[in-house]
Amino acid sequence: MKPERFIMKTPVGNMTVTVSSHGLQELQRTNEDAKPPKTPFGRDVRDQLKAYFAKKSSDFDVKLDLQGTDFQKKVWDELQKIPYGSMVTYGTVAQRIGNPKASRAIGSANNRNPVAIVVPCHRVVGAKGHLVGYAGGLEMKAFLLQLEGALLV
Repeated sequence: MKPERFIMKTPVGNMTVTVSSHGLQELQRTNEDAKPPKTPFGRDVRDQLKAYFAKKSSDFDVKLDLQGTDFQKKVWDELQKIPYGSMVTYGTVAQRIGNPKASRAIGSANNRNPVAIVVPCHRVVGAKGHLVGYAGGLEMKAFLLQLEGALLV
């Protein structure tokens, strides 16, 4: 099956969503107009994202079809263990994957995360709790953390 690509409106802008028969592959901001999903899996991904933004759901239950290095996949797996409404540092993630000196590499893996929000790299902050390094921009990172109640206005 050829991957399905649709565009949905979200509070952080329109998002291009790409799904394959194996799972969610990509979630990226776009300037394109909304275009609804055609497959049941695409509709499920859309509905889970809507529930997240409406604060009706705090986690995602979708299959993922992520392409990356073994290290990146290890980091992305660890990110999924960070609870909704929580923040951890890059150093904490590095320790959790057994590589305590890999803070910068964690940042690089986060930057390459193809499904930010679903794999919550926005929950990773700098050593002193500062918002740093988010591919979607720090404004989006702050919005997501505020939505989850992890960051007070």
